[in-house]
Amino acid sequence: MADNVQQNVTLEDLAGMIKRGFDENTKEHQEMRQDNKKMLQSLFDLRGDHEEIAKKVSQVAYRFEVQDLEKRVKAVEEKLGIK
Repeated sequence: MADNVQQNVTLEDLAGMIKRGFDENTKEHQEMRQDNKKMLQSLFDLRGDHEEIAKKVSQVAYRFEVQDLEKRVKAVEEKLGIK
């Protein structure tokens, strides 16, 4: 059975408890901000990767178009006897 001991809490004790609560809250808030910064940085990194991939894909499509046009020009040149 728990003893029903009455404790006298002073204003200084109460102020200390409140301060520790605020300090802990501040620490958790700072940790959350750091986590958010890391997540945002990861998103920016992914965005950069996405842009790089999109650029490479667009260049591949362009290269295929150029190769197709080269074949067509070669065929036209052969028919005209240019080359």
